[in-house]
Amino acid sequence: MDPIAILVTVVIGAICGFLAGNLMKGAGMGLVPNIIVGIIGAAIFGALFGSLKLIDVAFVNEIIGGTIGSVILLFAISMFKKVTNK
Repeated sequence: MDPIAILVTVVIGAICGFLAGNLMKGAGMGLVPNIIVGIIGAAIFGALFGSLKLIDVAFVNEIIGGTIGSVILLFAISMFKKVTNK
């Protein structure tokens, strides 16, 4: 993977993680964890829905899909935390 692709992946991951953290009310964890959650969330979205095209603009499509995947990941993390805290 070339350096530009890595940079784009990190930027999209950061945006997705930030948006998901704001959508989940308090589930945001900071810059680096949000980037990681965003990248993993995009992978989750890709695994669950494949190449589902939500909108015609590729960059926006990646952000929407990554955010949806990140919300799913943050929801799973919050459920795991609730189970382990009991």
